[in-house]
Amino acid sequence: MAAFLLWLFSLGFLAFPSHAETYDNLPETYKKGVDLALEKVNAHDSIRHHFLFFSSVEKNEFEPGFEVSFIYHNFYLKATNCEKGTVDSSRCKFRKDRPLIDCAVCYKTFRGEIEAEPAPYIHCVHRPALTEDMRTTRAEKCNALGYSSGTPSLLLSTGNKI
Repeated sequence: MAAFLLWLFSLGFLAFPSHAETYDNLPETYKKGVDLALEKVNAHDSIRHHFLFFSSVEKNEFEPGFEVSFIYHNFYLKATNCEKGTVDSSRCKFRKDRPLIDCAVCYKTFRGEIEAEPAPYIHCVHRPALTEDMRTTRAEKCNALGYSSGTPSLLLSTGNKI
């Protein structure tokens, strides 16, 4: 498990510069995670504006085999000048007077579809409020998600020879 964690969070990161990245340019498996986060953010009564994907911070995909993938995506959402519930967001412009929302999602996919078990982990918070403890908790939750399926831990285990 430790080897998986080390690989996942230090050696395996695929950090992409995201200056020109848009939601439309994301791979489908990452779009699904962004959609989950947007649903969660928009479910809050205190949210008054329409939010859109702004940029990726980190992306990682671990494929243990058998058409299974573990996805980790850290990204920003940003408020727009449109009201919450806007269906056509093509005319929405990003607001400059609101902080970014920093989201981290991790989930298991099978054949490109998000699996219900283990349940996807979604954590979003206004960026100024994000603490190191929150980042640590995110990493622990995502590591536990991968561990709960057993697949990566079985592939990376070092047992005794029989």
